[in-house]
Amino acid sequence: MADTPIKRALVSVTDKTGVVEFVKALEDEFGVEVISTGGTARVLEEAGVRVVPIEQYTGFPEMMDGRVKTLHPKVHGGLLARRDSPEHMAEAEAHGIGMIDLVCVNLYEFEKTVAKPDVTFDDAIEHIDIGGPSMLRSAAKNAVSVTVVSDPADYDEVLATMRQNDGCTTLELRRYLQLKVYDTTAAYDAAIAEYLFDRYAEDFPEQVADDEPEADGSVAPDEFGLYLSKVEDLRYGENPQQSAAIYRFADDFAELGSSASPLVGAEQVQGKPLSYNNYLDADAAWNLVREFDGPACVILKHQNPCGSAVAEDITTAYDRAFACDPKSAFGGIIACNREVPFDLVEHAFDENGQFVEVIIAPSYTPEALERMAKRPNLRVLATGGAAGHARLELRSVDGGVLVQCVDSVSEDPATFTCPTERKPTPEEMDELMFAWRVCKGVKSNAILVSKGKAGIGMGPGQPNRVDSALLACQRADEACERMGVEKGGYACASDAFFPFRDNVDVLAEHGVTCIIQPGGSKRDDESIEACNEHGIAMVFTGARHFRH
Repeated sequence: MADTPIKRALVSVTDKTGVVEFVKALEDEFGVEVISTGGTARVLEEAGVRVVPIEQYTGFPEMMDGRVKTLHPKVHGGLLARRDSPEHMAEAEAHGIGMIDLVCVNLYEFEKTVAKPDVTFDDAIEHIDIGGPSMLRSAAKNAVSVTVVSDPADYDEVLATMRQNDGCTTLELRRYLQLKVYDTTAAYDAAIAEYLFDRYAEDFPEQVADDEPEADGSVAPDEFGLYLSKVEDLRYGENPQQSAAIYRFADDFAELGSSASPLVGAEQVQGKPLSYNNYLDADAAWNLVREFDGPACVILKHQNPCGSAVAEDITTAYDRAFACDPKSAFGGIIACNREVPFDLVEHAFDENGQFVEVIIAPSYTPEALERMAKRPNLRVLATGGAAGHARLELRSVDGGVLVQCVDSVSEDPATFTCPTERKPTPEEMDELMFAWRVCKGVKSNAILVSKGKAGIGMGPGQPNRVDSALLACQRADEACERMGVEKGGYACASDAFFPFRDNVDVLAEHGVTCIIQPGGSKRDDESIEACNEHGIAMVFTGARHFRH
């Protein structure tokens, strides 16, 4: 079937960006008859565009506060009739139904409405668009003949195509616009369903139970819709040859895919746009620093916490985190779980001269912001809070998506066991819990050596655990030399069990006095024996924290 020129269009939009210019071009350049509704018709008429009111076209008045205006056979028959079917065209002629060749429609802003803190349920319901999605779906179903425009961003391309094709659009363009429509209506319906889900969850617990956490805390429904809205294109991905973008979870998945204070959604107070790698590192740092209740700071580089500490105040926590490894801190990410004051910024940038890609925290004092403004390229993110974690995380693999519950250190120390002759002192146990939380953020195979609640030695991502242990101890010794403190007296955390006793021997040689690890190896007895020989207290958690 050959493309035919567009002769009649129906225009009804909520977002009126560019609609006057678009419709004027349709009318002035191509002689298109324009049917319009309500507020859209008024805007077009005031701009001097000739329109046919919908009630004049259908012979039926808009009614019920505008709920019924385009739900009419003269509208949907004109959209759905197959132009290549003699029977369809004869029926249309018999009933006085003219063909509508182009539909320009976008929908009531339901998501913006329900995001308002003072929105009422009645107002939310009134913002469920009925006529708009119906027209979009009818037009898109008949894309072989009908051009359907749901996004103002497509106005220019539609006009350009018509100019190149004597007032016609191409089937290729109509197919593209068809796909865009069904993507739009699917996301729209999902947003409505999610709003009603939240509204009715207490009223119909059995009906919504499939999406609630299981007894073990897992969430794994048989299926769920995943809708994302683009935040922005990124300059490139991990490497310059890779294109990339950052997306935000739509409302239907936000409660599972986001925490109360997520990275994507944080206010960027200043600085250059974040890169792909900035997002990855900032996410890892932000997730880790929220493991701590007290003031905590994490300095992260290439997905690993090169500095980490807790203290009585956030500035001291930063000072101690920076001291862990100043060299690696260069070009890293700073994450704090408390408001950032001026003195922290002064220490970081004036005293330490630290180059920082991103700093992320719940908030900043005005004085801190004023000082950071002197570094205009520094990316400053304010999340508004630091509580909690998301429930699910997703990773793409070829052909699908892996979904798992987000890992956090939630195990109860009362359930830990100590199989060694020497038991950890209360002070050692406190130190071990600090090391255990930081170790969760280190790439596996992970060893974390701490002293004074500062992660001074890290062994990340080695193919065997004993190399990770050796690397962590060497870094811990270097940190002690640099800080002028005595070596040894270390606590050590391992994200998974020790397969051989050589791990313990290496740790003992460098002054580790207590160890925390999951346990569960076939050779646990050998590691226990080694600890007893060296006078090391070792705690088994029964839980591991791999991070690949």
